[in-house]
Amino acid sequence: MLDNIRMAFASLWANKMRALLTMLGIIIGIGSVIAIVTVGDSLSGSLTDSLQGFGINNITVSLQQKSESDGGGRMFGMAQPAEEDRITDAMIDEYTAAYADSISAVSLASSLGDGTVGSGEDTASVSVTGVNAGFGDTNDLEPFCGRFIKDSDGERQLAVLSDLACEAVFGRADASVLGQSFQVTVGTKLLTFYVTGIYEYDSSGYFSMTGEDPVTDLYIPLAAAEKLGETGQGYTSFTVVAAAGTDTTAFLDETEAFFDSFYTHNESWTVAATSMESMIEQMTEMLNTVKLAISAIAAISLLVGGIGVMNIMLVSITERTREIGTRKALGARQGDIRLQFITEAVVICLVGGALGVALGVGLGSAGAALLGTAAKPSLSAIAVAVGFSMAIGVFFGYYPANKAAKLDPIEALRYE
Repeated sequence: MLDNIRMAFASLWANKMRALLTMLGIIIGIGSVIAIVTVGDSLSGSLTDSLQGFGINNITVSLQQKSESDGGGRMFGMAQPAEEDRITDAMIDEYTAAYADSISAVSLASSLGDGTVGSGEDTASVSVTGVNAGFGDTNDLEPFCGRFIKDSDGERQLAVLSDLACEAVFGRADASVLGQSFQVTVGTKLLTFYVTGIYEYDSSGYFSMTGEDPVTDLYIPLAAAEKLGETGQGYTSFTVVAAAGTDTTAFLDETEAFFDSFYTHNESWTVAATSMESMIEQMTEMLNTVKLAISAIAAISLLVGGIGVMNIMLVSITERTREIGTRKALGARQGDIRLQFITEAVVICLVGGALGVALGVGLGSAGAALLGTAAKPSLSAIAVAVGFSMAIGVFFGYYPANKAAKLDPIEALRYE
């Protein structure tokens, strides 16, 4: 076998350009597949890491219009739920009591709208949102100064604002501003709040706004937002943080089943529960499908490369007919001749596969860098590519090798 490998490399070296052109289809095919898989895995890993930062155990419970198949009246377009359709505090209280062991926190929010704080040139844009205490736990909001909103704050006009908004209002963001009042313009309303906490605005977040005047969040008690906004009772959605050790997938189904009981007789609305984990799984499955489809198209060039290997092996056998006759005359068996040329075909494909892997990893890393993600070459894809290139060598090399093995030694020696 070692002699066959040495002879194969000697043959490749003697016809370097021809060997390179023969391997080109293998190189392009495997390089394309590895590059696509590398970029796909890198993008998938980056998106997964980013979404996991928002809470892998978070479950979003929201109102959803019933379809025609569900017996609902919706056919086209989106409608807004009436106040009687919304998820009520009583439903949420019953839910948290029923699944107390599975729930770590419940996040409730009600938007009051966008507004402006500060005066003159020192102004900042804010999004005023009423929240409960669980909102801070869910979103990992920990003020560096003061405290976050408490459920016991009721309708008190307290506010937790960003350091950017605080500097626009007071010219500083430290403990000296706690308890001080400031005004927020929301639409046509001028509202007064008192500072209870200051948090640091993170401009590097996945969904953070960029620009000279970013819109930061200003948090007030939920009851105060409902009173000032006159939005009525109930919620269109809320977030649940599953407790550690909870099977999120099973709990997701239990949550939907629980709220379905409240909407059995509602003709237009029902409740749907989704989790970040299920979103990540769906996104990963979609990316894998796209990656597989593109890889299959790219792999067609491997078939072209295999045909090229078969063609060059047939040419090589024709050129080396006298050599084959001499070996047979010296006692070489058909199996020896067959193994020699199959080995040569496999070596051609392996060398082409190795060059294709190097090309694919390089192109994949460059593509991942352009997308701003860390390159994650797939070791399994590389192993499959190398194994597949060997299989191509055996498959497309067998016919020429078998033809060489069956040559008549006398005719071969007489061949010119």
